Amino acid sequence: MIDIRKGDCRELLREMPAGSVRCCVTSPPYWGLRDYGHAGQLGLERTPEEYVARMVEVFREVRRVLADDGTLWCNLGDSYSATTKGSGGQNSTTIGNGRGQSTNAGSFHAERSWSIPPGLKPKDLIGIPWRVAFALQADGWYLRSEIIWAKPNPMPESVTDRPTKAHEQVFLLAKSQRYYYDAAAIAEPSTGLTGGRFGAGGPEVGRLRQDAARPRPADDGTRNRRTVWTVPTQPFSGAHFAVMPEALVEPCVLAGSARGDLVLDPFAGSGTVGVVALRHGRRFIGCELNAEYARMAQRRISGPLFADVN
Repeated sequence: MIDIRKGDCRELLREMPAGSVRCCVTSPPYWGLRDYGHAGQLGLERTPEEYVARMVEVFREVRRVLADDGTLWCNLGDSYSATTKGSGGQNSTTIGNGRGQSTNAGSFHAERSWSIPPGLKPKDLIGIPWRVAFALQADGWYLRSEIIWAKPNPMPESVTDRPTKAHEQVFLLAKSQRYYYDAAAIAEPSTGLTGGRFGAGGPEVGRLRQDAARPRPADDGTRNRRTVWTVPTQPFSGAHFAVMPEALVEPCVLAGSARGDLVLDPFAGSGTVGVVALRHGRRFIGCELNAEYARMAQRRISGPLFADVN
């Protein structure tokens, strides 16, 4: 089952029944990246604080629709603050995102007078991902893990006074202290440097799938998944924006849900989460504000490859 819903995710989420979703995998619009031409869109707030507050609002509704043992996997990139001179000689804020792209906010919002937000200096790394993560934690989420998405093929940057950005964060957050987490589904090959499948510390606190509770051999050739995932960026020809690679989404879906479960992406974009979810026998609901992207996601997910699971 697939369901791509067009509109503001905050409104669409309020229409969904509580506890109906097992897992949410998403990548919200980065702060200051792009104007999609929709009033009320997320990502173009004047300050990081305003952006964080709106993210909390969205994910509060996500937490409501999650099952009590549900999880949220949230990919976010960071931004830099810099000041440039516009054509009229006025300062405007240039925001560079964590995917190696940058946009001049003034070029998208010429009617706005952008300035460096209070508390920030030109060239500051803003720390958007951790600001959002801490705010979600304060709002009631259990912040369980920071996963580093290491990109072997990052976008080049014309900087010589800092290293080129080659990673982003994926945060694992849970609705409750005990939650569904299938460690076996995303176990990685053992390097032989640990004493067993889960190392010396044993399984995670989160509730494993049923068969994960059975005794295991001391060494079955795998180990618990580590927090650094090396995944190349994956362009999608139909999209005019950076998309999450399927290889980044897959372990989130596999660890956070079982076959037949409902997976949610409130920022569906081109539908990558839906593609992965259906490939592995999950159901999918996506919300997308942009009508063009919503149609793109529907076509992509409903293609011949998934005709037998829709």
